[in-house]
Amino acid sequence: MRVSIIGCEHVGLVTGCCLAYIGHTVTCVDRASETIEKLKNGVLPLYEPHLNEMMDHGRREGSLTFSDDAPGAIRGADVILLCIDVRTSEDGEPDFSSLESVARLIAAEAGSHRLIVARSTMPVQTGERLREMLAVYGRRKELSFSVAANPQFLREGTAVDDFLHADRILLGIEDSKSEQLLRELYGPLIDRSFRCPLHKAACASAIPTVLVTSVRSAELIKHVSNAYLAMKISYANLISDLCDRLGGDITEVSRAMGHDPRIGPAFLEAGLGFGGYRLPRDLRSLIKLAERMGLPSCLFKEIERVNSRRVDVFMEKIRRALWIIKDKQIGVLGLSFKPDTDDVRSSPSISLIQRLVGEGAKVKAFDPEARASTQALHAEIHQGASPYDVAEGSEALIIATAWKEFRQLDWERILRSMARPLIIDGRNLLNPDQMRTLGFEYYRSGRTERNAQSS
Repeated sequence: MRVSIIGCEHVGLVTGCCLAYIGHTVTCVDRASETIEKLKNGVLPLYEPHLNEMMDHGRREGSLTFSDDAPGAIRGADVILLCIDVRTSEDGEPDFSSLESVARLIAAEAGSHRLIVARSTMPVQTGERLREMLAVYGRRKELSFSVAANPQFLREGTAVDDFLHADRILLGIEDSKSEQLLRELYGPLIDRSFRCPLHKAACASAIPTVLVTSVRSAELIKHVSNAYLAMKISYANLISDLCDRLGGDITEVSRAMGHDPRIGPAFLEAGLGFGGYRLPRDLRSLIKLAERMGLPSCLFKEIERVNSRRVDVFMEKIRRALWIIKDKQIGVLGLSFKPDTDDVRSSPSISLIQRLVGEGAKVKAFDPEARASTQALHAEIHQGASPYDVAEGSEALIIATAWKEFRQLDWERILRSMARPLIIDGRNLLNPDQMRTLGFEYYRSGRTERNAQSS
């Protein structure tokens, strides 16, 4: 199929590169000329494991192109996937101006019927708005359009794997023709007929479940799924606070909870809380939607409130360990909101650093991949050249992002270089017994200092 992707941010790039890999002819367009120029030269504007390999394959085979010619891409497409952001205000109100511009362009350039698919997470009822805009702008040419919702379930850091080995594919459609086209689009994933680039063999993962719903249900499914995942994180953090007070161990408690098949282990990690762009945004959108519908939003608000307090809770742990923060040199390992991504939007690590600096600390930070994105958005943050550079002379070393690389550091070298060998682990990444055996003072989330010292 000839597929046009509108929007070359994370969702658009992963979707476009993977669709090209499984056999379609894909054109990715974006109005940011600098981004398109980078992509034409084989340079990704973001970090995502395996994505560079996928892009190189598509460019080499001629199945993937990047362009700023949106009209041409629209005219030549069988299916148009919208991977653009519908921005929301701080209180969750959506701004549909970018979507309206795209709808106007599609109506002007399409010469015949087109299927328009909302691929990015968009507010509930976006499909109706999009259908109305296409009808208005396409009226003079007597064009009709089909609108579908195909929300992605791509996690930053594992997005390529999530796409190629999806456990479910959600199709929100309004007619049988749209369903047929989307089943054809995802056919190689559904029947597992492609050679997996991650395992260098025919794909042997389980066949994904294809869920067919209405457009509005598909929009709602994505939002409520993200809100539920956010709730699991906030729940784990509340239990972590209980463990701190009562002498329990959150890793033991969450591990036991996760063995219950009704609960599952995913998203029960306690620590600094969730960040990034999607979970906080989707939670705010759901709060706004519930209020607009006259329904109570107290549960969603409490999830958000618990998460917003995580940095406060962790700051208290730092104060108990350091006593005085002012003028202390503190190293921070991790800037991205989660490992395997360079995304620092709404990162708890960034918030923590800003709080520490606000209380007079001298902070130096390091991240394996988020150096450039941090420099672009938070140039005031002092970044070190390596974890060892950050640790040298520090009176505390904070682990703020659970990069696996941090487990593999030469911790004996770090011990010798620190002014005080104190580690405060905000992600429960390291083994407490091993770190204390080496000679570190070691504190983590969800375990009282008294209980920790006695282990």
